[in-house]
Amino acid sequence: MGREGRRSPPSSRFLAKTQFAYCAFFLMITCCRATPVQERKVYIAYMGNRPNSQASLPALHFGLLHRIIGSAKVASDSLIYSYHRTFNGFAARLTEAEHQKLSALTGVVSIFRDESYQLQTTRSWDFLGFPQNVTRATVESDIIIGMLDTGVWPESQSFNDSGYGPPPKKWKGTCQSSSNFTCNNKIIGARYYHTEANFTTKDFSSPRDSEGHGTHTASTAAGSIVTPASVLGIASGTARGGVPSARIAVYKICWSAGCSDADILAAFDDAIADGVDIISLSVGGFSAVDYFEDSIAIGAFHSMKNGILTSNSAGNAGPAPKTVSNCSPWSLSVAASTTDRKFATNVKLGNGKVIKGSSLNTFEPGQKMYPIIYGRDAPNKTSGGDASRYCYPGSLDKDLVQGKIVYCDDASGSVEGQIEAGAIGSVIQSSSPYAEMESPFPLPVSLLGAATGAELLEYLNSTSYPTAVISKTSEYVDSSSSPHVVFFSSRGPNPITSDILKPDLTAPGLNILAAWSEGTTLSGQTGDKRIVPYNIISGTSMSCPHVSGAAAYVKSFHPTWSPAAIKSALMTTARSLSVKDNADAEFAYGSGQIDPARAADPGLVYDARESDYVKLLCGQGYTTKQLRLVTGDQIACSTKTNGTVWDLNYPSFALSSSTSGNSVTQVFHRTVTNVGKPVCSYRATVNAPSGLKVQVVPDALNFKSVGEKQEFVVTVTAALGNSTISGSLTWSTSDGGHMVRSPIVAFVRD
Repeated sequence: MGREGRRSPPSSRFLAKTQFAYCAFFLMITCCRATPVQERKVYIAYMGNRPNSQASLPALHFGLLHRIIGSAKVASDSLIYSYHRTFNGFAARLTEAEHQKLSALTGVVSIFRDESYQLQTTRSWDFLGFPQNVTRATVESDIIIGMLDTGVWPESQSFNDSGYGPPPKKWKGTCQSSSNFTCNNKIIGARYYHTEANFTTKDFSSPRDSEGHGTHTASTAAGSIVTPASVLGIASGTARGGVPSARIAVYKICWSAGCSDADILAAFDDAIADGVDIISLSVGGFSAVDYFEDSIAIGAFHSMKNGILTSNSAGNAGPAPKTVSNCSPWSLSVAASTTDRKFATNVKLGNGKVIKGSSLNTFEPGQKMYPIIYGRDAPNKTSGGDASRYCYPGSLDKDLVQGKIVYCDDASGSVEGQIEAGAIGSVIQSSSPYAEMESPFPLPVSLLGAATGAELLEYLNSTSYPTAVISKTSEYVDSSSSPHVVFFSSRGPNPITSDILKPDLTAPGLNILAAWSEGTTLSGQTGDKRIVPYNIISGTSMSCPHVSGAAAYVKSFHPTWSPAAIKSALMTTARSLSVKDNADAEFAYGSGQIDPARAADPGLVYDARESDYVKLLCGQGYTTKQLRLVTGDQIACSTKTNGTVWDLNYPSFALSSSTSGNSVTQVFHRTVTNVGKPVCSYRATVNAPSGLKVQVVPDALNFKSVGEKQEFVVTVTAALGNSTISGSLTWSTSDGGHMVRSPIVAFVRD
């Protein structure tokens, strides 16, 4: 889900004045003695918009420092960054005296100390308790994540291969290089698939990304460490993927017209043969379909068969129930949740009042205040009706709107009408829950809620000459309701196999900053000219690669673990979310929010192999003939071998009834494998609210070796009314070193 007409460039008079000031300042300080770099502190000098001249800003910045410091070598050592692609400024190590002199120079907007903040670009990983300095396996660079998406922008710094050795020896893939695409030791392989081959002008006929989506997901999962990264100064910090040292294999399956089943399966086929370790797929259908009529479920099954875990997005069709679209038991279905980083795009009114709004506004105000008009008061007389209040295209009078901010009632989210009428900005009252997502527009925009919209309207009616200004987006921390699952994230119950809980877990998917394709613009909307290397977008497409990166992290420590074992580790170590902030409870977040650091050492895992899924499929009514074709094995479904959904060794427990007002009992058989200390003991703890009874036999497990398996039986009785009842079973060691938690959900199915 996820574009600055630029401010007018400085006039030649301004530039001349600035350059003169540089020269004058040079005369004042060339006699000064240079101070060693280690005695200096880091400052950022912000010099406003990028000049519309051909001058090299890095050279200009170096020259300025040289003149201030007096030594070319010290100036070179002091210059840390030159900001020159989208705005003008630099970061350098300066003495206090040099800082004071620089701040007084004409042309310097501001200069300030480089401070350490908790808010960073990849805030999502830190929010998960997964810092940059987390313990990492020495073989992380041998892990390969296969990204099935819109391709990638290979020149992004997030895919810089500096310091990488050659691809792992297990890699058998290829790079479909072309005149506009080459691989490196970070992006070790790239292929593209287009069954119809009907390329539009928006498409690159190569693995290159023209949409931005694939670049964003790939960098979220395994992007290299990049500092600084931001969206034109917003959310500035360090960008990194979950496994920054891992390799990326690109499989371009999606185009401007969509993603076809044929291409998806072809990509799965290649990715498995190429030797990837994890497959990440932020793609899904409009609704769930039978497992073997679903290209993603089919591909994921064969990935599982070959020891590869597939991480899928749950879908963006929430908050309606039974909307999760990727729900096969052998893949990992990921919901989207929030972090504690929020954004605000404030509107300051002529009476001094500041109204809090939302959007991703990269524009700096060109002046203090602008006239503002209500769209309803500026109708194009020829269009008729009250369409102008919604600012629909063709509904506004250009003579009344030109050069003003226009206030619009709830509309479709497009600003085409405002741009067409010559507005310099727009404030929109939006009742849509999508306002939670910070979206960019081709002109300054702030979205207001009903209450704040009413405040603005009251001001407009109180004065004959209303004015306002829309601020550039700022960020702040608010952990009061985080994490909670975002409204758009698809919900369970599982529409295919109701008693397998889906989604499996959740991860950050709202307002995530990651790398972006420079083959498109910030917003992708008509009139947008901003080309950016990083962007902020939202969706379960963004949460999925977080889990893909976490799965790769676990795989780097346990390269022989099965897909089910990795999945179990992620699910049973997930942090439970508050039902208070998540009304749909486990149908929204599954086992909870991922905790990658804990998942690398889960203690116990619920393992499953292909044969376990085949037994389930037999019990679900698939025939011997069908499953022989699917598996390639001479299996035989029978009453003796058919498995039940409750006996699949799944890390969560779900039971349902077709009628309300009765009691339902279900027996679950489970097996856990010790992957922690060789000698250890676990005891069961049940959290069961009123109406839910859970019995575990045995309630203590004693292990004598790593790899040892032990079985237990869980009997759940639920008194089902009209609401869902949920609890949990946790196996924990006496020292609290390991806590293996599984949700238990009982509900009435439709």
